Amino acid sequence: MGTAPPRHAASGEISAAGLAELAGAVVLLGGAWPMTKYAVALGASPLWFALGRAGFSALASFALLGALGRLRLPGRADGPALFAVGVLQLAGFFALAHIAVAYVPAGRTAILSNTTTIFVVPLSVLVLRERLTLRRLLAVLVGLAGIVTLLGPWAIDWHRPGVVIGNGFLLGAAASWSLAIIAVRRFPPRLSMLELLPWCFALGTLLLTPLVLLHGGIGRWPPGALAAVGLIGFIAGPIGTWCVMQAAVSLPALVASVGFLATPATGLLLATVTLGEPLDGATVLGAALILAGVGVAVWPGRRR
Repeated sequence: MGTAPPRHAASGEISAAGLAELAGAVVLLGGAWPMTKYAVALGASPLWFALGRAGFSALASFALLGALGRLRLPGRADGPALFAVGVLQLAGFFALAHIAVAYVPAGRTAILSNTTTIFVVPLSVLVLRERLTLRRLLAVLVGLAGIVTLLGPWAIDWHRPGVVIGNGFLLGAAASWSLAIIAVRRFPPRLSMLELLPWCFALGTLLLTPLVLLHGGIGRWPPGALAAVGLIGFIAGPIGTWCVMQAAVSLPALVASVGFLATPATGLLLATVTLGEPLDGATVLGAALILAGVGVAVWPGRRR
């Protein structure tokens, strides 16, 4: 029996299911960075953490789909999406972002690694031919104003060792994720995103393994670090990534990318609560602008 093709957003269509998937991605992936920073602070190697996260997510995804009877081999039509997510969104993003978390606070990591809008907006107009309406342009500008408020030069300690390298890695991670979003929209897979998920994690794990082995240094793994990688790998990682993939398919790329800006605001607030990272006026204003941009992007437009 064939698999029903995944749904895709019609021009300008914003569905309730797509918004629910977007919300799930924001909460789960926003909370992953404080846990990652906590594990690294306990002594875990950032790259080994990334490999464990990808590997555990692959195991969880294979087990879940096997239990549901929905484990299927990807075909040729699934190749572009499998490559985009496995190589760019998982292996590339994980490697760059997890290296950066050793140099950059968890809240700032959550912010800068998720600024996909910077890259998705021009790419979605040029590659996907999506129409940039005035309302969505306003949403992008408001959301980016929040990012600038949170990451302005006045907010960064430029004398801290590794700060330039760390922030550069985070921008590279955001660019890698953005290319994956555009590729999945441009070449939608035959399988549903849920059925493609374990193969994407497996590919990401395969690509991360030689990098981690060359890097060496497994670090220290006390119970807290093991709990963090297990929670992210088995729960937050696979479910959050599936939500991202589904939202990228079921929502217009511009709306999805602006919505993903709520992820760093969530990660920043959670890092403040759980890790005691400072929360000042610029942080509050920036988070408020990001959420306002999300609201403008997803607010229902007038129907004909």
